[in-house]
Amino acid sequence: MKYYGYARISTKKQSLDRQIENICKYEPTAEIIKETFSGTTAKRPQWQSLKAKALKAAANGGEVTIIFDSVSRMSRNASEGLEDYFELFGAGIELVFLKEPQINTATYKADLPQLAPTVNTTDSAADEMINSILTAINKYQRELAARQIVLAFAQAEKEVKDLQQRTKEGMKASGAAAKISKAKAGTNYTTKKAKKKKELIKALSKDFDGEKTDKECITLCGISRNSFYKYKAELKAEIAKEEK
Repeated sequence: MKYYGYARISTKKQSLDRQIENICKYEPTAEIIKETFSGTTAKRPQWQSLKAKALKAAANGGEVTIIFDSVSRMSRNASEGLEDYFELFGAGIELVFLKEPQINTATYKADLPQLAPTVNTTDSAADEMINSILTAINKYQRELAARQIVLAFAQAEKEVKDLQQRTKEGMKASGAAAKISKAKAGTNYTTKKAKKKKELIKALSKDFDGEKTDKECITLCGISRNSFYKYKAELKAEIAKEEK
């Protein structure tokens, strides 16, 4: 029996170490195949190479087992995973999922029906009816066993998408926090109201284009003392900047 362990990561922040450790604990002789940053590599060359090698070995009578830390490491989505699973299973290759042992190929085979494929009696009509019932039962039981595999791949895909969404939301939240932090550090965001008040102060105040005192400006502008001096300071800074 030839054992392979397939370990995959899709971002630079992830590590292969945990997957490799778990695979080696299960089968120390496994040859580890590593796939890094495959989120940007749609065809996953290392996986395609391993799959081709395993299928070739199985076709020549070899016994092959591929071990995964999790079903999510085998595929990027449910449909792709199911296609690969049944292709490899059909070729006689054993698949082991350490976190989802209920869908290991050995478990799947054990769940398949053990009913006789055909029945032959002296009554052809009865034979046809019984065999059609057995065929239907076989198909139904196969579908029940396969459903676990479908659900496992679908759940793995959902978890990946949920993680991507949380990461995206976290990045947006981080960006918003950075903007707030920048504003607190001294970046000015002028509102329309503040702009109008500053224009009025500039026109009225004797420190700019007008003849009014600070007290008169505060009254005429209808703003607080603190706001007036804040706007006044900003005006001086803006004018100084323009004159440079």
